Amino acid sequence: MSDFSATIPHPTSQQAIDLELRFGAHNYKPMSVVLNKGRGVHVWDVEGKEYLDFLSAYSAVSQGHCHPKIIQALINQAQKLTLTSRAFYNDQLGPCEQYMAEYFGYDKVLMMNSGVEAGETALKLTRKWAYKVKGVPTDQAKMVYVSGNFWGRTLAAVSSSTDPSSTTHYGPFLPGFQIIPYNDLEALESCFKSDPNIAGFMVEPIQGEAGVVVPHEGYLQGVRNLCTQYQVLFIADEVQTGIGRTGKKLACDWEGVKPDILVLGKALSGGVFPVSAALANDEVMLTILPGEHGSTFGGNPLACAVAVAALKVVEEEDLAANAEAMGQIFRSRMHDLQKQCSLIEIVRGKGLLNAIVINDSEESDTANTLCYQMMEKGLLCKPTHGNKIRFAPPLVINAEQMNQACDIIAEVFIQFNRL
Repeated sequence: MSDFSATIPHPTSQQAIDLELRFGAHNYKPMSVVLNKGRGVHVWDVEGKEYLDFLSAYSAVSQGHCHPKIIQALINQAQKLTLTSRAFYNDQLGPCEQYMAEYFGYDKVLMMNSGVEAGETALKLTRKWAYKVKGVPTDQAKMVYVSGNFWGRTLAAVSSSTDPSSTTHYGPFLPGFQIIPYNDLEALESCFKSDPNIAGFMVEPIQGEAGVVVPHEGYLQGVRNLCTQYQVLFIADEVQTGIGRTGKKLACDWEGVKPDILVLGKALSGGVFPVSAALANDEVMLTILPGEHGSTFGGNPLACAVAVAALKVVEEEDLAANAEAMGQIFRSRMHDLQKQCSLIEIVRGKGLLNAIVINDSEESDTANTLCYQMMEKGLLCKPTHGNKIRFAPPLVINAEQMNQACDIIAEVFIQFNRL
């Protein structure tokens, strides 16, 4: 008989961790905290300790944990109709598509469930467009990605990756992918010039998983210009940067550029129910015909109701403006801390997507140790790529909460620096 039971009514932290280790796949390595409640910028563990959440489920909880308007939309729709599949129409999908199309300024929306599915949708749309509109010979279409990109874990996503943890022992990979340096317009133009069969260029306006890498000013405008010049689709992966996170509706808005395909996820869900989307104009979107792409759950009524509510909260509460203001406070405080603490090599970001690069090698455990020490003091964050710590709280955070978090960060860094 097992010593474990999935029916433990109120497991301790260790019991919950042990259950996951014994019965779950070991494809994640979470920090040793077990959460069971969230509200706004705060979460609580099973022992009742309160934390400031500075990860926001990788920006999926931008509107704050359990936002009452989004939860109410979920409850109301769940009591009426949750799923029909796309074999039939439902009364939520059309209004949701209209709201999203008008909100972001595109002709059409194709809804899916996860960010990586939306990225795959963008890839398939691009290949269809290449053959049906651009005139690329069958099966010769190429996609261009950049080093350090991250858009998921499917085989297409890892085929475009330069991260060994994503690629090792997962080959053979999909053909037709080229990888160039990020933030390098010369490399991009050289690539476009060398191959007329290039169909699309997919890029994060700010690289999140790579450690919040912000390109130089003018990069996105340069990408837009080159894609237009060489008849290549510009695909913006705004799964993490979109919907207010960087201080604008979209990170592309900082340079006033409009991608041909916009990929959204994470905050589109309000952190409540999985939903993602690819948006494009008719020339691109209508290349896919009935039966050629889809998803049983994509565009389900429950997700539609949640997505509209999530976007309305961002708009009604002016969360993009708040992200910009609170991000200014964070970076100002961190730059001041950098002057006192040699441990901090770089502070970078936009809005409420920020990172500190630790003055240590990527192989060191320093960033992870710092995250655990911050956790002990009531702040949750996580390292990425070894020596970088990403800080991305819900966009509903206020100045008092931001300064409280900055105080914790400063205390931990200064104390560690003295050791």
